[in-house]
Amino acid sequence: MEWRNHGESSKAQKEFDFETIARYDLKSSFEFLFNDQNIQNIDCLAHSGGGIALTILLINNKGYHSKISSITLFGVQAFGAGTKFNNRIKILGGKYLTALLGIVPAKTAGSTEHSESYYTMKQWFNWNLRHDFIGENGIDYLRKMNEIEIPILSICASGDNFIAPKVGCEKYLNAFENTKNQLVYLSKKNGNLENYNHSRILKSQNSMKEIWPIVIEWINKKTIGNKAHST
Repeated sequence: MEWRNHGESSKAQKEFDFETIARYDLKSSFEFLFNDQNIQNIDCLAHSGGGIALTILLINNKGYHSKISSITLFGVQAFGAGTKFNNRIKILGGKYLTALLGIVPAKTAGSTEHSESYYTMKQWFNWNLRHDFIGENGIDYLRKMNEIEIPILSICASGDNFIAPKVGCEKYLNAFENTKNQLVYLSKKNGNLENYNHSRILKSQNSMKEIWPIVIEWINKKTIGNKAHST
């Protein structure tokens, strides 16, 4: 699914945030798959803010939980990037600089193609500075993440040390409180092909070689497990 303002999607006339994406864009995609296409079960793969939006959607729409066999997150965290002093300074500086610019440039946002508006990313900056995950309507998403019992594979890398550092991805994954969940940390020290950054962890030749096979294995195990359980 492409967010509004991304790729071939329509251009937004109004400002939007992560909750807007969850409530409208992502929900519309799910309704199309489950209602229009009558698909009974899916596996979700999400990168960066897409994983945050997916979390928000599932917290607000529990009826979707039984329709999802597994979730794979690539570089996803919302409130744990500012735990170290250096990162906190970067996030604070980034927030005020992008407020002046009005956008978060594509490279800073971890994209190879699309810049993000400051309005959209303001939530991410604030969550990481405050170490919380509270929506505009006051919902404490952090305290509700453990309601999502779908098995989750979270993938992070040593080169992604600003947007989704290991400590942030661990905190995010641990908030689901599910022992079936799994974290994969990639680095050259661990024998991986590279220290992936925020975009290359998803889109690169090396990720196709060594990361996607891990994801496929995860999906196959969870899909087969769910079928056996339902039988």
